[in-house]
Amino acid sequence: MPRAVTLIRSNALSDVAEYAYAATAPADSRLIFLAGACPLNSDGTTAAIGDYAGQATKAVENMRIALEEAGASLEDVISTRVLVASAAQADLVSAWEVVRDAFGAHDVPSTLLGVTVLGYDDQLVEIEAIAAVRDTRD
Repeated sequence: MPRAVTLIRSNALSDVAEYAYAATAPADSRLIFLAGACPLNSDGTTAAIGDYAGQATKAVENMRIALEEAGASLEDVISTRVLVASAAQADLVSAWEVVRDAFGAHDVPSTLLGVTVLGYDDQLVEIEAIAAVRDTRD
């Protein structure tokens, strides 16, 4: 099935960024707005306490599950926002590298933010995403 998301790159902008600068989806796409994927285990406890990369890994895993439930995959994501509860750039990079590697060649436009606090006890990472799919019709 053809993908709905087209990533847009620019030769006029820096190639240092590890993501496309924009993305589009056709008008007949179904958009999927995900709640922030949190690093929560199925019992509601926070995974990988104190570990930015570990929490990013769990958040990506939970995002994959939510996408699948909505009929999509990581390749259908059109943009992300990665929230990291830290003022240290190294912590943001630690979480970002996990997210970047999970998406691989599908390097969607992304924003990486340091925030003061997130909603669950011991939570350090949260990933918001929007996806676009083209549903097949019989």
